[in-house]
Amino acid sequence: METPRIRPCSADDLPVLQDIERAGGLAFHGVGMPEIADDAPPSLDDLARYQEDGRAWVALDADDRPRAYLLVDLVDGAAHIEQVTVHPDLARRGVGRALIEHVAEWAAGRGLRALTLTTFSDVPWNAPYYARCGFRALTDDELTPGLRAIRRHEAELGLDRWPRICMRREL
Repeated sequence: METPRIRPCSADDLPVLQDIERAGGLAFHGVGMPEIADDAPPSLDDLARYQEDGRAWVALDADDRPRAYLLVDLVDGAAHIEQVTVHPDLARRGVGRALIEHVAEWAAGRGLRALTLTTFSDVPWNAPYYARCGFRALTDDELTPGLRAIRRHEAELGLDRWPRICMRREL
């Protein structure tokens, strides 16, 4: 597949992002994480906040339909990838990487020093994938206050039932 066209998310895209999230989440059934697979997608209100703030992008298929998306928060001087999901129909074709590279350019253009994210360490399309995209796992003493707060919130949501890590890629 050629490099997908990426554009800012529009308000009309928001329900489609929920569909992409539902479809993308199904893969977690195959790694013994049904709670993650069956988790509800972000609400339309939550997605709208990212879209209205200019912190949401979509990757389009050949028919100009959104088939992947990425959301960013600003955390301690870094662009924190809150969510990146690719529809299974386009998985393993470089779409997620293209979104990450797009956001890296966006962040660098705003003087941000890094990309960060939190992810499952043992899921092949999570931490190992991000390592191939140039991210490295952070040690506990490298966590910024904002990343510590994110990890506490994730623990409250029950995500720590499976090993999770914070990762960073310098820009």
